[in-house]
Amino acid sequence: MNDNTSGLTLLGLGAMGTALAQAWLTAGHRLTVWNRTPGRAEALAGQGARIAGSAAEAVAANRLVVTCLLDDASVGETLDGADLTGRDLVNLTTGTPGQGRARAAWAAERGARFLDGGVMAVPPMIGAPESGAFIFYSGSRDLFDEHRDTLAVPARPVHVGEDAGYAALQDVALLSAMTGMFAGVTHAFALLRGEKDISPKEFAPTLVAWLNAMTSYTYGIADHLESGDYTRNVTSNLAMMVEGNATMLRTAQEQGVSAELLTPFTSLMERRLADGHGDEGTAGVIDLLLH
Repeated sequence: MNDNTSGLTLLGLGAMGTALAQAWLTAGHRLTVWNRTPGRAEALAGQGARIAGSAAEAVAANRLVVTCLLDDASVGETLDGADLTGRDLVNLTTGTPGQGRARAAWAAERGARFLDGGVMAVPPMIGAPESGAFIFYSGSRDLFDEHRDTLAVPARPVHVGEDAGYAALQDVALLSAMTGMFAGVTHAFALLRGEKDISPKEFAPTLVAWLNAMTSYTYGIADHLESGDYTRNVTSNLAMMVEGNATMLRTAQEQGVSAELLTPFTSLMERRLADGHGDEGTAGVIDLLLH
């Protein structure tokens, strides 16, 4: 006889799903798993996981059901035919804000409470409290509060709102910032690539220290956006930065390095400057991005 008030079900055992499963099993949780490729599920049986023969069977085993699948379409396909009445569905499948909101409505139509999640970690960080991993959740606050202890096992849970799209939105916002940082790091190393007397390993600590020192600029942008005053407490204004950009672009040319990672942003800065906003910081560039 199934006890649907305890334990949990996990659908999807890719690299992230397996890491989630191992974290819950290590913490002593009763876990039912299902994966489209059965071999991945069998590896967890020795750790105490119960393997369901179908997704519908796995869903029936526990009230708390977690999905960690390939994409949003996979969630619908996997749960097609499963009875979600009375279930608490937590979706840790990577998706967009719109998909999160649509999936929340889809779940409600089927009698389930819903949380969408954005996992801010790579698999080795899951289940390691010191790793800094966390997971955004949005949707039912009641569901989140009831299952907070279980959700806290893989990574620190952070509820960001009842709007089911907010987890994916903040997930992608952070990933977008990370991607921009990676682009800058890539360009920096490209500039040095042809210099045999500059060691990338020796330069890396200096680069990391500089990036860490510059991250506080984020707070200034946030203050400008909330106050509406893009000139407040500006230390390096747009006019100065555009002038400095010219030196960066000339240096790239001298080093034989393409500037294509830089020019999308520098071009936007030039447009904002041309519109007469030389005394601002860069917050005004955000307005140029909005359709």
